Amino acid sequence: MKVWIVNPFDNLPLEGYRPQRYWLMARGFVAAGHRVVYWTSDFSHATKKRRVLVRGNAEPGIELRMVHTMAYPSNICLRRVVSHWQLARTWRCLAEKEAEKPDVVIASTPPLGLCAAALDFAKCHNALFVADIMDAWPETFERIVPKWMLGTMRSKAKRIYCNADAISAVASRYIDLAKSYGATAPVKLSYHGIEVGDEECCQCGNVANTNVANSQLGDEGWGMRSLRLAYIGSFGASYDLETVIEAVKRMPNVTLDIAGSGFKEAALREMATGCGRIRFHGYLADTEMKALLRSCDVGLVPMFPDSCVGVPYKLADYAAAGLRIVECLGGETESLVGCFHAGAHYEPRNVASLIAALGQPPAADWDAAGFVRQFDAKRIMVEYVSWVESRYRDLRPNN
Repeated sequence: MKVWIVNPFDNLPLEGYRPQRYWLMARGFVAAGHRVVYWTSDFSHATKKRRVLVRGNAEPGIELRMVHTMAYPSNICLRRVVSHWQLARTWRCLAEKEAEKPDVVIASTPPLGLCAAALDFAKCHNALFVADIMDAWPETFERIVPKWMLGTMRSKAKRIYCNADAISAVASRYIDLAKSYGATAPVKLSYHGIEVGDEECCQCGNVANTNVANSQLGDEGWGMRSLRLAYIGSFGASYDLETVIEAVKRMPNVTLDIAGSGFKEAALREMATGCGRIRFHGYLADTEMKALLRSCDVGLVPMFPDSCVGVPYKLADYAAAGLRIVECLGGETESLVGCFHAGAHYEPRNVASLIAALGQPPAADWDAAGFVRQFDAKRIMVEYVSWVESRYRDLRPNN
């Protein structure tokens, strides 16, 4: 099969960052003997910087296509709306000019406009179309604007979900969301993955064993031990980093390393002024990020439950580094963490609750290796590719 993967948001390995969901997906299809064209934007959503326009073989079996896109300064702004609209139109024009059309098109949603354009293109060219849900649009914007303003987005989401040949998602709540719109296509739950080898799994087990050993000191001894926290990700409206910073300022034995960027960065830095135990690292390359995480004890997921996020990318990064998880997201993330006794939950916007969660010693039955296996990209993508191949055979039996 010739497979097109369409996603403008993920970082690219050629930029020095770890391969994320869609690059790992591309590698999975190549490993199964398929050819891949990977479509993305020439503007980095994560760093808000222009990429060097690239077209050609990025890796054996993966052809990279970059679409010129209007830059935008933040995740919530009018320029981003215009940029996504422009991206969808430009992509469709470029896709039509490709000499060899795909057998399968897999497009992420969001963004809705680009995913809808990919749906229309796939239907026009008799290609299998898979909608891969990474986030709940427009539901995630209901915290910011009145629901009546999201009617157009809601209609577009319904058209995507109800016309896709198959639907995959990074969390169960997104599958339920698609069904609530009337989707009837086959579905596949497929968590965000990370490249994990035997060495990493052993490392996770060793980290867990060390922390469990420390917990034998008892609650008082654990509370007196130094604790190093890590947060990687965006500094956006969905993240309650203010509560984290306030908690760290009150805990003299705790340090916090923050890697990422976002519109709240200046305010957060100002809030942390005078506390040398809080360090901002900016946006880190893959090797630097891994080194930082492996030097820490706890990975934080300070996301509001109404952010509509199910299982975030950072959970896979923390798991691979063998970190205990402390989160306030709840839902599927809390269930996963609880299933493997991998951390603790606290109430959002509640400094005392976070301090109490951080003071809990690691569980004696913390299954760190089992937890990281949930995010093993090799396993996840072998299953995913097999599922897509099966859908293709069902719908295109003569090809």
